[in-house]
Amino acid sequence: MSREPFELESSNPVGGLGFRLPRIVITGLGAVTPLGNTVGTFWNALIQGRSGITRIKSFNAEDFPVKIAGEIQDFDPLDWLEDRKDARRLARFSQFAIAAGKQALQDANLAIGEATAPRVGVCLGSGMGGLGVMEEQHTILLDKGPTRVSPFTAPLMIPNMAAGNLAIAIGAKGPNTCPVTACASGGHAIGDALWILARGDADVVLAGGTEAVITPLGMAAFAAARSLSTRNDDPAGASRPFDRSRDGFVMGEGAGVLVLETLTHARKRGARIYAELIGYGSTSDAYHMTAPEPTGNGMVRAMHAAMKHAGITPDSIDYINAHGTGTPLNDLIETVAIKTVFGQHATRLPISSGKSMTGHLLGAAGAIEAIATVLALHHGVLPPTINLDVPDPDCDLDYIPMKARPCSAEVAMSNSMGFGGHNVSLLFRKTL
Repeated sequence: MSREPFELESSNPVGGLGFRLPRIVITGLGAVTPLGNTVGTFWNALIQGRSGITRIKSFNAEDFPVKIAGEIQDFDPLDWLEDRKDARRLARFSQFAIAAGKQALQDANLAIGEATAPRVGVCLGSGMGGLGVMEEQHTILLDKGPTRVSPFTAPLMIPNMAAGNLAIAIGAKGPNTCPVTACASGGHAIGDALWILARGDADVVLAGGTEAVITPLGMAAFAAARSLSTRNDDPAGASRPFDRSRDGFVMGEGAGVLVLETLTHARKRGARIYAELIGYGSTSDAYHMTAPEPTGNGMVRAMHAAMKHAGITPDSIDYINAHGTGTPLNDLIETVAIKTVFGQHATRLPISSGKSMTGHLLGAAGAIEAIATVLALHHGVLPPTINLDVPDPDCDLDYIPMKARPCSAEVAMSNSMGFGGHNVSLLFRKTL
Protein backbone atom coordinates (compact mmCIF):
# COMPACT_ATOMS: atom_id res chain seq x y z
CA MET A 1 0.00 0.00 0.00
CA SER A 2 2.41 2.67 -1.15
CA ARG A 3 1.23 6.22 -0.96
CA GLU A 4 -0.55 7.33 -4.11
CA PRO A 5 -1.08 10.83 -5.44
CA PHE A 6 -4.48 12.33 -4.71
CA GLU A 7 -6.47 11.32 -7.77
CA LEU A 8 -9.33 13.50 -8.93
CA GLU A 9 -11.82 10.88 -10.01
CA SER A 10 -15.52 10.49 -9.42
CA SER A 11 -18.46 8.33 -10.43
CA ASN A 12 -20.20 11.68 -10.85
CA PRO A 13 -17.88 14.25 -12.48
CA VAL A 14 -18.26 16.80 -9.71
CA GLY A 15 -19.52 14.64 -6.86
CA GLY A 16 -22.61 16.86 -6.69
CA LEU A 17 -20.63 19.34 -4.60
CA GLY A 18 -18.89 21.45 -7.23
CA PHE A 19 -15.51 19.72 -6.98
CA ARG A 20 -14.13 16.31 -7.87
CA LEU A 21 -13.72 13.53 -5.32
CA PRO A 22 -11.91 10.19 -5.34
CA ARG A 23 -14.23 7.19 -5.40
CA ILE A 24 -14.47 5.22 -2.13
CA VAL A 25 -15.30 1.51 -2.03
CA ILE A 26 -15.98 -1.18 0.59
CA THR A 27 -13.69 -4.20 0.39
CA GLY A 28 -14.09 -5.93 3.76
CA LEU A 29 -16.77 -6.52 6.39
CA GLY A 30 -16.72 -7.73 9.99
CA ALA A 31 -19.53 -8.11 12.51
CA VAL A 32 -20.30 -9.29 16.04
CA THR A 33 -24.06 -9.18 16.55
CA PRO A 34 -26.97 -10.76 18.44
CA LEU A 35 -27.63 -12.73 15.24
CA GLY A 36 -24.14 -14.20 15.05
CA ASN A 37 -20.49 -13.37 15.52
CA THR A 38 -19.50 -13.32 11.85
CA VAL A 39 -20.84 -11.47 8.84
CA GLY A 40 -22.08 -14.72 7.32
CA THR A 41 -24.10 -15.82 10.35
CA PHE A 42 -25.45 -12.30 10.82
CA TRP A 43 -26.57 -12.00 7.19
CA ASN A 44 -28.13 -15.47 7.01
CA ALA A 45 -30.17 -14.87 10.17
CA LEU A 46 -31.19 -11.43 8.95
CA ILE A 47 -32.60 -12.60 5.62
CA GLN A 48 -34.29 -15.56 7.32
CA GLY A 49 -36.08 -13.16 9.66
CA ARG A 50 -34.73 -14.68 12.87
CA SER A 51 -34.78 -12.70 16.10
CA GLY A 52 -31.71 -12.40 18.32
CA ILE A 53 -33.68 -11.03 21.29
CA THR A 54 -33.75 -13.20 24.43
CA ARG A 55 -34.09 -12.83 28.19
CA ILE A 56 -30.99 -11.24 29.69
CA LYS A 57 -28.39 -13.77 30.81
CA SER A 58 -25.37 -11.58 31.65
CA PHE A 59 -26.82 -10.38 34.97
CA ASN A 60 -29.89 -11.03 37.13
CA ALA A 61 -32.57 -8.76 35.69
CA GLU A 62 -35.54 -10.16 37.60
CA ASP A 63 -36.10 -6.91 39.53
CA PHE A 64 -35.75 -4.76 36.40
CA PRO A 65 -38.75 -3.47 34.46
CA VAL A 66 -37.05 -4.70 31.27
CA LYS A 67 -35.65 -8.23 31.25
CA ILE A 68 -34.88 -8.72 27.54
CA ALA A 69 -32.09 -7.67 25.18
CA GLY A 70 -30.09 -8.61 22.09
CA GLU A 71 -27.05 -10.08 23.82
CA ILE A 72 -23.99 -11.51 22.08
CA GLN A 73 -23.91 -15.29 22.47
CA ASP A 74 -20.88 -17.61 22.54
CA PHE A 75 -18.30 -14.84 22.16
CA ASP A 76 -14.78 -15.78 23.23
CA PRO A 77 -12.34 -12.85 23.11
CA LEU A 78 -9.46 -15.33 22.98
CA ASP A 79 -10.50 -16.17 19.43
CA TRP A 80 -9.20 -12.69 18.53
CA LEU A 81 -6.68 -11.78 21.26
CA GLU A 82 -3.28 -13.21 22.09
CA ASP A 83 -3.93 -14.25 25.71
CA ARG A 84 -6.15 -13.83 28.76
CA LYS A 85 -4.06 -10.93 30.04
CA ASP A 86 -4.85 -8.97 26.90
CA ALA A 87 -8.54 -9.82 27.24
CA ARG A 88 -8.67 -8.66 30.87
CA ARG A 89 -7.20 -5.31 29.86
CA LEU A 90 -9.93 -4.63 27.31
CA ALA A 91 -13.52 -3.67 28.02
CA ARG A 92 -16.19 -5.70 26.26
CA PHE A 93 -16.87 -3.00 23.65
CA SER A 94 -13.16 -2.98 22.72
CA GLN A 95 -13.13 -6.77 22.47
CA PHE A 96 -16.06 -6.63 20.05
CA ALA A 97 -14.32 -3.95 18.00
CA ILE A 98 -11.11 -5.96 17.64
CA ALA A 99 -13.05 -9.09 16.65
CA ALA A 100 -15.05 -7.22 13.98
CA GLY A 101 -12.01 -5.27 12.79
CA LYS A 102 -9.83 -8.36 12.36
CA GLN A 103 -12.68 -10.12 10.54
CA ALA A 104 -12.99 -7.17 8.17
CA LEU A 105 -9.25 -7.14 7.45
CA GLN A 106 -9.30 -10.87 6.73
CA ASP A 107 -12.32 -10.46 4.50
CA ALA A 108 -10.54 -7.69 2.59
CA ASN A 109 -7.45 -9.90 2.22
CA LEU A 110 -5.42 -6.98 3.48
CA ALA A 111 -2.09 -7.19 5.30
CA ILE A 112 -0.65 -4.17 7.11
CA GLY A 113 3.13 -3.89 7.02
CA GLU A 114 5.58 -1.44 8.54
CA ALA A 115 5.74 0.66 5.38
CA THR A 116 1.99 0.77 4.83
CA ALA A 117 0.81 1.21 8.44
CA PRO A 118 0.86 5.05 8.35
CA ARG A 119 -1.61 4.94 5.45
CA VAL A 120 -4.20 2.82 7.32
CA GLY A 121 -6.65 4.65 9.59
CA VAL A 122 -9.35 3.68 12.07
CA CYS A 123 -12.59 5.60 12.60
CA LEU A 124 -14.72 3.74 15.13
CA GLY A 125 -17.66 5.24 17.01
CA SER A 126 -19.19 4.30 20.34
CA GLY A 127 -22.03 5.90 22.21
CA MET A 128 -21.17 4.92 25.79
CA GLY A 129 -17.86 3.06 25.83
CA GLY A 130 -17.01 0.83 28.79
CA LEU A 131 -20.09 1.38 30.91
CA GLY A 132 -19.69 -2.02 32.58
CA VAL A 133 -16.19 -1.10 33.72
CA MET A 134 -17.49 2.13 35.25
CA GLU A 135 -20.17 0.24 37.17
CA GLU A 136 -17.73 -2.38 38.40
CA GLN A 137 -15.12 0.12 39.54
CA HIS A 138 -17.70 2.38 41.20
CA THR A 139 -18.82 -0.59 43.30
CA ILE A 140 -15.18 -1.19 44.29
CA LEU A 141 -14.82 2.50 45.18
CA LEU A 142 -17.86 2.37 47.48
CA ASP A 143 -17.06 -1.02 49.04
CA LYS A 144 -13.27 -0.91 49.33
CA GLY A 145 -12.20 2.70 48.97
CA PRO A 146 -10.40 4.81 46.34
CA THR A 147 -7.05 3.01 46.58
CA ARG A 148 -8.59 -0.21 45.28
CA VAL A 149 -9.89 1.27 42.04
CA SER A 150 -8.06 -0.24 39.06
CA PRO A 151 -5.42 1.93 37.36
CA PHE A 152 -6.85 0.65 34.08
CA THR A 153 -10.29 2.16 34.75
CA ALA A 154 -9.93 5.25 32.56
CA PRO A 155 -8.32 3.55 29.54
CA LEU A 156 -10.80 0.69 29.76
CA MET A 157 -13.96 2.79 29.77
CA ILE A 158 -13.45 5.88 27.61
CA PRO A 159 -15.25 5.53 24.24
CA ASN A 160 -12.22 6.24 22.03
CA MET A 161 -10.34 3.23 23.36
CA ALA A 162 -12.06 0.83 20.97
CA ALA A 163 -10.57 2.76 18.04
CA GLY A 164 -7.22 2.99 19.80
CA ASN A 165 -7.14 -0.67 20.77
CA LEU A 166 -8.15 -1.81 17.29
CA ALA A 167 -5.31 0.24 15.83
CA ILE A 168 -2.88 -1.32 18.31
CA ALA A 169 -4.14 -4.82 17.52
CA ILE A 170 -3.71 -4.47 13.75
CA GLY A 171 -0.84 -1.96 13.61
CA ALA A 172 -2.78 0.85 11.90
CA LYS A 173 -0.82 4.12 12.31
CA GLY A 174 -2.91 6.47 10.19
CA PRO A 175 -5.68 8.82 11.39
CA ASN A 176 -7.52 7.43 14.42
CA THR A 177 -10.81 8.97 15.53
CA CYS A 178 -13.97 8.17 17.50
CA PRO A 179 -17.29 9.89 16.83
CA VAL A 180 -19.47 9.87 19.96
CA THR A 181 -22.94 10.77 18.70
CA ALA A 182 -25.14 8.25 20.49
CA CYS A 183 -27.05 6.05 18.03
CA ALA A 184 -25.56 7.89 15.05
CA SER A 185 -21.93 7.13 16.03
CA GLY A 186 -21.41 4.20 13.63
CA GLY A 187 -22.91 6.10 10.72
CA HIS A 188 -20.83 9.18 11.44
CA ALA A 189 -17.69 7.03 11.62
CA ILE A 190 -18.28 5.63 8.13
CA GLY A 191 -19.04 9.06 6.69
CA ASP A 192 -16.05 10.64 8.40
CA ALA A 193 -13.84 7.85 7.05
CA LEU A 194 -14.97 8.77 3.55
CA TRP A 195 -13.59 12.26 4.03
CA ILE A 196 -10.33 11.00 5.55
CA LEU A 197 -9.81 9.03 2.35
CA ALA A 198 -11.12 11.76 0.07
CA ARG A 199 -8.66 14.34 1.36
CA GLY A 200 -5.76 11.94 0.91
CA ASP A 201 -4.85 11.32 4.56
CA ALA A 202 -5.05 7.53 4.19
CA ASP A 203 -5.42 4.80 1.58
CA VAL A 204 -7.50 2.51 3.81
CA VAL A 205 -9.76 3.19 6.81
CA LEU A 206 -11.47 0.65 9.05
CA ALA A 207 -14.74 2.32 10.01
CA GLY A 208 -17.78 1.41 12.07
CA GLY A 209 -19.04 1.26 15.63
CA THR A 210 -19.11 -0.82 18.79
CA GLU A 211 -21.23 -0.95 21.94
CA ALA A 212 -21.68 -3.07 25.08
CA VAL A 213 -24.16 -1.51 27.51
CA ILE A 214 -26.39 -4.43 28.42
CA THR A 215 -25.44 -3.83 32.05
CA PRO A 216 -27.50 -3.08 35.16
CA LEU A 217 -27.00 0.68 34.86
CA GLY A 218 -27.46 0.72 31.09
CA MET A 219 -30.72 -1.20 31.25
CA ALA A 220 -32.02 0.72 34.26
CA ALA A 221 -31.20 4.08 32.66
CA PHE A 222 -32.94 3.45 29.35
CA ALA A 223 -35.89 1.79 31.10
CA ALA A 224 -36.25 4.84 33.37
CA ALA A 225 -36.34 7.02 30.26
CA ARG A 226 -39.22 4.83 29.01
CA SER A 227 -37.30 4.14 25.81
CA LEU A 228 -37.43 0.33 26.01
CA SER A 229 -40.04 -2.26 25.15
CA THR A 230 -41.48 -4.04 28.19
CA ARG A 231 -42.66 -7.17 26.31
CA ASN A 232 -40.71 -9.36 28.70
CA ASP A 233 -42.91 -12.40 27.99
CA ASP A 234 -42.29 -12.23 24.24
CA PRO A 235 -38.60 -11.45 23.64
CA ALA A 236 -38.57 -12.41 19.94
CA GLY A 237 -41.67 -10.29 19.30
CA ALA A 238 -40.65 -7.27 21.35
CA SER A 239 -38.88 -5.16 18.71
CA ARG A 240 -41.69 -4.00 16.41
CA PRO A 241 -40.66 -1.14 14.10
CA PHE A 242 -43.60 0.55 12.34
CA ASP A 243 -46.13 -1.78 14.02
CA ARG A 244 -49.17 -0.24 15.69
CA SER A 245 -48.38 -1.99 19.00
CA ARG A 246 -44.71 -0.95 19.21
CA ASP A 247 -43.76 0.21 22.69
CA GLY A 248 -40.03 0.99 22.56
CA PHE A 249 -36.73 -0.34 21.34
CA VAL A 250 -34.86 -3.39 22.60
CA MET A 251 -31.27 -2.93 23.73
CA GLY A 252 -28.60 -4.72 21.70
CA GLU A 253 -24.81 -4.98 21.71
CA GLY A 254 -22.03 -5.77 19.27
CA ALA A 255 -19.79 -4.21 16.63
CA GLY A 256 -19.57 -3.68 12.89
CA VAL A 257 -16.49 -2.69 10.89
CA LEU A 258 -16.15 -1.94 7.17
CA VAL A 259 -12.88 -1.63 5.25
CA LEU A 260 -13.02 1.48 3.08
CA GLU A 261 -10.46 2.22 0.37
CA THR A 262 -10.02 4.55 -2.52
CA LEU A 263 -11.05 2.82 -5.73
CA THR A 264 -7.58 3.36 -7.17
CA HIS A 265 -5.97 1.62 -4.21
CA ALA A 266 -8.44 -1.26 -4.22
CA ARG A 267 -7.96 -1.89 -7.93
CA LYS A 268 -4.20 -1.71 -7.65
CA ARG A 269 -4.15 -4.58 -5.16
CA GLY A 270 -6.89 -6.55 -6.94
CA ALA A 271 -9.40 -6.33 -4.10
CA ARG A 272 -12.91 -7.74 -4.23
CA ILE A 273 -15.34 -4.78 -4.04
CA TYR A 274 -18.70 -5.09 -2.30
CA ALA A 275 -20.08 -1.64 -3.05
CA GLU A 276 -19.19 2.02 -3.44
CA LEU A 277 -19.90 4.64 -0.76
CA ILE A 278 -21.19 7.56 -2.81
CA GLY A 279 -22.89 9.91 -0.36
CA TYR A 280 -22.81 11.15 3.24
CA GLY A 281 -25.14 13.63 4.92
CA SER A 282 -24.94 14.82 8.53
CA THR A 283 -27.23 17.30 10.31
CA SER A 284 -28.55 18.32 13.71
CA ASP A 285 -32.15 18.78 14.84
CA ALA A 286 -31.15 21.39 17.46
CA TYR A 287 -34.47 20.57 19.09
CA HIS A 288 -34.52 18.15 22.07
CA MET A 289 -32.23 15.84 24.05
CA THR A 290 -34.07 12.64 23.14
CA ALA A 291 -37.07 13.37 20.89
CA PRO A 292 -36.70 13.89 17.12
CA GLU A 293 -37.91 17.18 15.66
CA PRO A 294 -41.63 16.64 14.88
CA THR A 295 -41.46 17.41 11.14
CA GLY A 296 -38.39 15.24 10.62
CA ASN A 297 -36.55 18.27 9.21
CA GLY A 298 -33.12 17.16 10.44
CA MET A 299 -33.42 13.74 8.83
CA VAL A 300 -34.83 15.34 5.68
CA ARG A 301 -31.79 17.58 5.38
CA ALA A 302 -29.40 14.68 6.04
CA MET A 303 -30.94 12.62 3.23
CA HIS A 304 -30.86 15.59 0.86
CA ALA A 305 -27.22 16.26 1.79
CA ALA A 306 -26.24 12.64 1.05
CA MET A 307 -27.95 12.83 -2.34
CA LYS A 308 -26.30 16.16 -3.14
CA HIS A 309 -22.93 14.65 -2.27
CA ALA A 310 -23.65 11.68 -4.54
CA GLY A 311 -25.07 13.87 -7.30
CA ILE A 312 -28.27 11.83 -7.59
CA THR A 313 -32.00 12.47 -7.31
CA PRO A 314 -34.49 10.80 -4.94
CA ASP A 315 -35.94 8.57 -7.65
CA SER A 316 -32.50 6.99 -8.13
CA ILE A 317 -32.70 5.28 -4.73
CA ASP A 318 -33.98 1.70 -4.69
CA TYR A 319 -33.97 0.77 -0.97
CA ILE A 320 -33.73 2.38 2.47
CA ASN A 321 -32.34 0.65 5.53
CA ALA A 322 -34.26 2.67 8.10
CA HIS A 323 -33.23 3.72 11.60
CA GLY A 324 -36.54 2.07 12.59
CA THR A 325 -36.14 1.75 16.35
CA GLY A 326 -39.66 0.63 17.26
CA THR A 327 -40.36 3.67 19.43
CA PRO A 328 -43.65 5.49 18.81
CA LEU A 329 -42.01 8.81 17.90
CA ASN A 330 -39.03 7.63 15.83
CA ASP A 331 -40.94 5.43 13.40
CA LEU A 332 -43.65 8.01 12.79
CA ILE A 333 -41.24 10.89 12.23
CA GLU A 334 -38.87 8.83 10.08
CA THR A 335 -41.84 7.91 7.90
CA VAL A 336 -42.80 11.58 7.62
CA ALA A 337 -39.22 12.48 6.67
CA ILE A 338 -39.06 9.80 3.96
CA LYS A 339 -42.35 11.01 2.49
CA THR A 340 -41.08 14.59 2.50
CA VAL A 341 -37.86 13.68 0.67
CA PHE A 342 -39.19 11.13 -1.81
CA GLY A 343 -42.73 12.31 -2.49
CA GLN A 344 -44.67 9.83 -4.63
CA HIS A 345 -41.55 7.65 -5.00
CA ALA A 346 -41.84 6.89 -1.26
CA THR A 347 -44.88 4.72 -1.94
CA ARG A 348 -42.81 2.51 -4.27
CA LEU A 349 -39.65 2.46 -2.16
CA PRO A 350 -38.87 -0.71 -0.13
CA ILE A 351 -37.76 0.08 3.43
CA SER A 352 -36.80 -2.21 6.31
CA SER A 353 -35.45 -2.18 9.85
CA GLY A 354 -33.00 -4.82 11.03
CA LYS A 355 -33.56 -3.65 14.61
CA SER A 356 -36.65 -5.85 14.55
CA MET A 357 -34.17 -8.75 14.79
CA THR A 358 -30.98 -7.39 16.38
CA GLY A 359 -32.41 -4.85 18.76
CA HIS A 360 -30.80 -1.42 18.88
CA LEU A 361 -26.99 -1.54 19.07
CA LEU A 362 -26.75 2.20 19.84
CA GLY A 363 -23.30 3.37 18.70
CA ALA A 364 -22.81 0.20 16.64
CA ALA A 365 -26.26 0.31 14.99
CA GLY A 366 -25.28 2.47 12.01
CA ALA A 367 -22.31 0.20 11.29
CA ILE A 368 -24.10 -3.15 11.25
CA GLU A 369 -26.97 -1.58 9.33
CA ALA A 370 -24.53 -0.21 6.76
CA ILE A 371 -23.15 -3.75 6.43
CA ALA A 372 -26.70 -5.06 5.91
CA THR A 373 -27.28 -2.39 3.25
CA VAL A 374 -24.07 -3.25 1.42
CA LEU A 375 -24.89 -6.97 1.50
CA ALA A 376 -28.43 -6.30 0.26
CA LEU A 377 -26.94 -4.67 -2.84
CA HIS A 378 -24.22 -7.30 -3.19
CA HIS A 379 -26.55 -10.32 -2.93
CA GLY A 380 -29.68 -8.81 -4.45
CA VAL A 381 -31.82 -9.54 -1.38
CA LEU A 382 -33.60 -7.02 0.86
CA PRO A 383 -33.86 -8.03 4.55
CA PRO A 384 -37.34 -7.89 6.12
CA THR A 385 -38.90 -6.08 9.05
CA ILE A 386 -40.22 -8.81 11.34
CA ASN A 387 -43.00 -8.45 13.94
CA LEU A 388 -44.88 -6.08 11.62
CA ASP A 389 -48.23 -7.74 12.31
CA VAL A 390 -50.52 -4.69 12.20
CA PRO A 391 -48.86 -1.64 10.63
CA ASP A 392 -49.45 1.75 12.24
CA PRO A 393 -51.91 3.55 9.93
CA ASP A 394 -49.56 6.55 10.01
CA CYS A 395 -46.62 4.35 9.00
CA ASP A 396 -48.03 3.38 5.63
CA LEU A 397 -45.00 2.69 3.45
CA ASP A 398 -43.52 -0.61 2.21
CA TYR A 399 -41.47 -1.88 5.15
CA ILE A 400 -40.86 -5.35 3.66
CA PRO A 401 -42.92 -7.16 6.28
CA MET A 402 -41.86 -10.56 7.58
CA LYS A 403 -40.01 -12.03 4.58
CA ALA A 404 -36.86 -11.05 2.67
CA ARG A 405 -37.37 -9.94 -0.91
CA PRO A 406 -35.23 -10.50 -4.03
CA CYS A 407 -34.24 -7.23 -5.66
CA SER A 408 -32.19 -5.65 -8.41
CA ALA A 409 -31.38 -2.53 -6.38
CA GLU A 410 -28.48 -0.39 -7.59
CA VAL A 411 -28.46 2.39 -4.97
CA ALA A 412 -29.41 2.11 -1.28
CA MET A 413 -29.58 4.47 1.69
CA SER A 414 -28.85 3.76 5.35
CA ASN A 415 -30.16 6.21 7.97
CA SER A 416 -29.24 6.75 11.62
CA MET A 417 -30.50 9.13 14.28
CA GLY A 418 -29.14 9.69 17.78
CA PHE A 419 -30.12 11.27 21.08
CA GLY A 420 -29.10 14.91 20.95
CA GLY A 421 -30.59 15.37 17.49
CA HIS A 422 -27.80 13.77 15.42
CA ASN A 423 -28.78 12.59 11.93
CA VAL A 424 -26.74 10.60 9.39
CA SER A 425 -27.57 9.37 5.93
CA LEU A 426 -25.23 7.14 3.90
CA LEU A 427 -25.61 6.19 0.23
CA PHE A 428 -24.15 3.06 -1.35
CA ARG A 429 -23.98 1.96 -4.99
CA LYS A 430 -23.80 -1.66 -6.12
CA THR A 431 -20.44 -3.17 -7.07
CA LEU A 432 -19.03 -1.79 -10.31
